[in-house]
Amino acid sequence: MVHHSNLPKQPSIAVSYWNVGKLLYGALLLFILETLYYSIEFTYAYHNQNLAFILFWLWCLLFSFSHIFLVLMDGWSRFQEYKRIKDYLFQHGFNPKIVSHYQGSKCQRMAVMEAARELGLEKEVKRYYQKLGIKWFHFIPVFMIKDPLFILKKYFWSRTFMEKYYEPKFDYRQFQKIST
Repeated sequence: MVHHSNLPKQPSIAVSYWNVGKLLYGALLLFILETLYYSIEFTYAYHNQNLAFILFWLWCLLFSFSHIFLVLMDGWSRFQEYKRIKDYLFQHGFNPKIVSHYQGSKCQRMAVMEAARELGLEKEVKRYYQKLGIKWFHFIPVFMIKDPLFILKKYFWSRTFMEKYYEPKFDYRQFQKIST
């Protein structure tokens, strides 16, 4: 268990939300820019080109536009995991069993790392992931490699985009006020 008097300074919820999903929010910016570009191309094709070009640019536009919402939902889900992980690590301390549950995806590892950093457990988690051979550049989730038909599976949609709201059990910022 992490004692509340040993907690590092706790960031605001907005900072934690950003830190958990900053990789996703970079992708979000790209999808917004792509959507703008594709909308221009689609509009031009609609007024000046044949049906094949119109359909091509429409497909690109819809693909990019839909990813804006998927990235937002993914960020929401990772933040719910972050809160759950943070409570667990606070109550039980570093535990390889819980940390290994989130090793398969860069975004999930970022949620774990942020929770661990905010509790002063970052070194233990980093060491554990290094021991497993996970590198900073391992971006593609393991489940995508193991199961190429992942997009058709319920577990992918529910775990990636539809994580239920998690109410934290502790007010870490309040602990900060008590210990100062």
